Amino acid sequence: MPIRVLVGKVGLDGHDRGAKVVAQALRDAGMEVIYTGLRQTPEQIVEIALQEDVQVVGLSILSGAHMQLLPPVVELLRQRGAGDILVLAGGVIPKDDIPYLKEAGIAEVFTPGTSTQEVVSFIRRHFPENNN
Repeated sequence: MPIRVLVGKVGLDGHDRGAKVVAQALRDAGMEVIYTGLRQTPEQIVEIALQEDVQVVGLSILSGAHMQLLPPVVELLRQRGAGDILVLAGGVIPKDDIPYLKEAGIAEVFTPGTSTQEVVSFIRRHFPENNN
């Protein structure tokens, strides 16, 4: 059974090329990918994740609002009984902010220059039972 991943854009930034590249790489790796499109709220991301029964939520953010927008996704998932969903982040996120995000429940933060293969490998390591 393929790993189901939601790729979402939270906040107001309007650049989604990186998110689309990652989404395609995950599809090419055999994962089922749902892409939310631009300008989603944490509440919308969580609702879609629950409706689509995903195992992973990958959040792309370039706007600088990562400290305000990413932790609520983790908290809302926990409140809805879905705290086992792996939450990842990618985008322009300063290194100094990464420890806080990880403490808030973001499993990994991928910064510019990360290869798509690193993202695929990270997800596969968390779901070995789904690897082909």
